Amino acid sequence: MSEQGPLVTARGVAKRYRIGRKTIEALRQVDLMAGTGEFLVIHGASGAGKSTLLHLLGGLDRADAGRVLFRGRDLSRMGRTALARCRNLEIGFIFQAYHLFPEFSALENILLPGRIARKTVGPLAGRAAQLLDRVGLGGRSNHRPYELSGGEQQRVAIARALINTPALLLADEPTGNLDPITGGHITDLLLDLRKEFRTTLIMATHDQAIGRLADRKVHLADGCLPAEP
Repeated sequence: MSEQGPLVTARGVAKRYRIGRKTIEALRQVDLMAGTGEFLVIHGASGAGKSTLLHLLGGLDRADAGRVLFRGRDLSRMGRTALARCRNLEIGFIFQAYHLFPEFSALENILLPGRIARKTVGPLAGRAAQLLDRVGLGGRSNHRPYELSGGEQQRVAIARALINTPALLLADEPTGNLDPITGGHITDLLLDLRKEFRTTLIMATHDQAIGRLADRKVHLADGCLPAEP
């Protein structure tokens, strides 16, 4: 972990889902910390609880037990407006399925979190254009998602996640829908940008090769993490 201390901490986190009469224990008493500027990989098979854990760390969902602290703030105690603002300004999300708005151009998709934050349009558009260049799509700003390949859509999603310069970047199987070569390019790009922007990166993946590039990796199985030394 970073010597600057934890940026985000999960303490005794548990999450359950009801499916009909059945209760699914997605997470069970999980403890996890990620330091400022750290690259942490969460390994685990499909259904192990990786996405659920990322959603809790990013304030997209609330735990049934335990606490998630971001910069010392308990996300479960934040009101809806404060939590939404924290997610918008301080946490970036990258999903396996991209989640781009089909009616928006690449540039407009990148701008969206900044527009939600009501940032000044001129400087925001300049930053979005710079990010589009940085991810190698400077000539594709007016293209809509259906005009882009999967790898290009994921590059747009990465730029969108960085538009507000978040302290924490959460990536959920960001290469899962891509072929190995394109996935490797996306991984390299993410790691370069993480260093450039000094962002904490937590990535959920089943790809062992990515884990070898991390500062630290943990393995989630059946909703449980082994205790860290």
